[in-house]
Amino acid sequence: MNHKLFFFVFLFAALSVMDGQAFERKKYNFNSEWRLQIGDFPEAKKAKYDDSRWKAVTLPHAFNEDEAFKLSIEQLTDTIVWYRKHFQIPAASGKKKVFVEFEGVRQRGDFYLNGHYLGRHENGVMAVGFDLTPYMKEGDNVIAVRTDNNWMYREEGTNSKFQWNDRNFNANYGGIPKNVFLYVMDEVYQTLPLYSNLKTTGVYVYAQDIDVKGRTATIHAESEVRNDSREPRQFSYQVIVSDADGKQVKSFEGEKVTLKAGETKTVKAASKVGNLHFWSWGYGYLYTVKTILKDSQNQVFDEVDTRTGFRKTRFAEGKVWLNDRVIQMKGYAQRTSNEWPAVGLSVPAWLSDYSNDLMVKSNGNLVRWMHVAPWKQDVESCDRVGLIQAMPAGDAEKDREGRQWEHRVELMRDAIIYNRNNPSILFYECGNKAISRAHMIEMKAVRDKYDPFGGRAIGSREMLDIREAEYGGEMLYINKSMHHPMWATEYCRDEGLRKYWDEYSFPFHKEGAGPLYRGKPATDYNHNQDMLAIEMIRRWYDYWRERPGTGRRVSSGGTKIIFSDTNTHYRGEENYRRSGVTDPMRIEKDAFFAHQVMWNGWVDTEADQTYIIGHWNYPEKTVKPIHVVSTGETVELLLNGESLGKGKRESNFLFTFDNVAFKPGKLEAVSYNKAGKEISRYAVTTVGEPVKLKLSVMQSPEGFHADGADMALIQVEVVDKDGKRCPLDNRTIQFDLKGNAEWRGGIAQGKDNHILDTNLPVECGVNRALIRSTTQAGKITLTAKAEGLPAATVTMETIPVKVSNGLSNYLPQFTLKGRLDRGETPLTPSYKDTKRDVRIISAKAGANNPSVEKSFDDNELSEWQNDGKLSTAWITYTLEREAKIDDICLKLNGWRSRSYPLEVFAGNTLIWSGNTDKSLGYIHLNVEKPVLSNQITIRLKGNTSDQDAFGQIVEVEAKAANEMELQTKKSKSKSDLRIIEAEFLETLTE
Repeated sequence: MNHKLFFFVFLFAALSVMDGQAFERKKYNFNSEWRLQIGDFPEAKKAKYDDSRWKAVTLPHAFNEDEAFKLSIEQLTDTIVWYRKHFQIPAASGKKKVFVEFEGVRQRGDFYLNGHYLGRHENGVMAVGFDLTPYMKEGDNVIAVRTDNNWMYREEGTNSKFQWNDRNFNANYGGIPKNVFLYVMDEVYQTLPLYSNLKTTGVYVYAQDIDVKGRTATIHAESEVRNDSREPRQFSYQVIVSDADGKQVKSFEGEKVTLKAGETKTVKAASKVGNLHFWSWGYGYLYTVKTILKDSQNQVFDEVDTRTGFRKTRFAEGKVWLNDRVIQMKGYAQRTSNEWPAVGLSVPAWLSDYSNDLMVKSNGNLVRWMHVAPWKQDVESCDRVGLIQAMPAGDAEKDREGRQWEHRVELMRDAIIYNRNNPSILFYECGNKAISRAHMIEMKAVRDKYDPFGGRAIGSREMLDIREAEYGGEMLYINKSMHHPMWATEYCRDEGLRKYWDEYSFPFHKEGAGPLYRGKPATDYNHNQDMLAIEMIRRWYDYWRERPGTGRRVSSGGTKIIFSDTNTHYRGEENYRRSGVTDPMRIEKDAFFAHQVMWNGWVDTEADQTYIIGHWNYPEKTVKPIHVVSTGETVELLLNGESLGKGKRESNFLFTFDNVAFKPGKLEAVSYNKAGKEISRYAVTTVGEPVKLKLSVMQSPEGFHADGADMALIQVEVVDKDGKRCPLDNRTIQFDLKGNAEWRGGIAQGKDNHILDTNLPVECGVNRALIRSTTQAGKITLTAKAEGLPAATVTMETIPVKVSNGLSNYLPQFTLKGRLDRGETPLTPSYKDTKRDVRIISAKAGANNPSVEKSFDDNELSEWQNDGKLSTAWITYTLEREAKIDDICLKLNGWRSRSYPLEVFAGNTLIWSGNTDKSLGYIHLNVEKPVLSNQITIRLKGNTSDQDAFGQIVEVEAKAANEMELQTKKSKSKSDLRIIEAEFLETLTE
């Protein structure tokens, strides 16, 4: 009898162990073996519907991917499409929960399992999850999704349009263009961060008490746990922190918890952890935080891996600190679609890394995703490459009320919960244009509820006078503050095609040539490469000049509009926007390298660099200007070793050499510091005649996988006998692809932009094409041919991916490594003070004295102005001490179109006289012979004159202009002196 009792006890224990093992939480790749059909098929929701003739696809897959960059954004197909998938989950004893996570559908999705309706999702942006458990069955299961990507879709129940479904900026890649995952777990489990539909918040990991120099922090983990069983369950909570190499660095536990049946509770644990590597710009160091639930027998029955990083932030005094070091924002306002030709946004994770890492390689540190929250793959990619993100919720061009505002708040809530463990997100953006103070406070409360310890600033575009905002900044204009950081949300919207070098070499594109835009010349949207790069330099100079270290009121930088050319609203000769510093295939334009030079540091230049804009292959007798971008104080140009003298300096970084006569050979730029010591050099050489094609393959560091979604990026170049790219070659390449891969191609100027065309021209000697794997592994051969050159061939082989009953364990998003190229955050200061502002303690004026303080109140939406008479157009400032003011920084109303004839006095001594420049923000009056005084008088000495200096930039004209600009338009007097901000600076000597 005792033997029998022992046997049953042993058997029960063994089954318990087996049962515990069976409930090991599993996350599956759910992208494989879907079927797609365009059109509405109501019967397709039924499990027994025959979908055998539908198109087989691997997700992510937009049904209209073929149209990406072929059609203009407003022409992208919007219709109803069905997706279906058959799957089975592995057999396991006991009860279990099954959930599905869709990273996003466009716009509306209706979801069915085995004919049962699961629910709908309507915002077209954020992830959504469903509990499949009630309708799961043994054996074959069928999930069906009806998607509707109608541009004009309105919310069911309210008939309200989602404001971000806009044909200008939110490219409509429809269907299921993002990843899908399946989860199998115990009935007691840590929830998923999918507030949409499931109303759950998942795991939250954050660090406090961060000591950057000491490399310590207290790591907190909080898991929302739910008991979906019918009985109370007791468990313990364990946290294991592992470093980037998978080595355990800390294990700690929380208190034991008992959950009633149907109860949800947040469990917590925290511990101090040492020897930490802090996530930073260009240093994507990530830890894996494993949160574990154990039963009373100490058996693990649920665990979640959260890949995250730790960093310290601060937002104050007009500046941003990362890991105790001031960083000026230098980056790109990229369309959230981040798309590629003939693919849209649905690229493999490694290609997201390739694209986002290029922003870092250009020395950019910030990507501001535009209008809608980015998809999770891009968020995680930025974590890995060390690229700071600004994450919007969803909006168009202005504040909203009623249900549309509620849409935005709900989307922000869901996006924060979904992305709050991603260290690269430093900014939450509540609007692409100013929102009200009440709305700012409401959004801030959402952040504080769901991400109170994430170290992220929440703000909006503009927010110039709303102190509750933690950052702000306008589009195009330069803002400064001594309060919350101000960085430009979009600047330099000019466009230019990569194909065009300049006016002097093939294909001889005259600067600005192109069709009219809205009936007016559009030269700013039809640049060649030379002038696009030069404009980038000039526009960045405005922000560089106001960087940290130039006084108390500073600019925190900005993001120029788009990194790569995008399938969105355009103004130039092509049907897509070409404001990028790369083309759609991420081939660099010269503007890329210009930014690389100017942005080479956290604030100040930390590594010297020089770059010659353009190439050195021209027809005989060509005489042209040469432009050099450099961090030096002077630049000398050498042609075949002979000096051509020093260049004219402009905008700090630009050096121009006029009338340089072409001679074959070597053109070299040598940069010198103030002491005349060489600090960098760069050369271009004349390339020989084309002799061959060169093929290069870029693919995932983990190999090319046969999952039907992985891709390889193929580069083709026309090169000379030494392997140098021929910069003027535009011949057509004929590609022949054989094996287990699908041609997706590239882009070039021509009919339909050559989308999906196997005859693809090179432009400036180079182009790229994408090929996509099939679900069959094998050898792939790609041959390239061109007239007059021998053929070139490259071979690849794809790696098998095991898919069992519709499920795969292959999760490439979680195995790609972080990139650590820039190293850890330096402990040294990032800038040296070059200017010191002398405080204004009082002022008096010729008129309107009660408002005189508005001219120095650190609020760019307030101003002082006189009464329109020349005799009253003066203001005298009293400074906190006597000083030799040699730099007077002003923001004058009408800054982009109005010139003021001014004279400035230190005491009674005239120190500056002239007409002010027009700008997109601040101007500087440089005093050559400063005079010691504690009083500075600014006086209007004649009539102002108005002529818009930035008339082609439609975003700052008429109704789109800044509020202060609109007030200027109403002014009828030519004797108005209107000062928004005045600062008085001393230049500091080394």
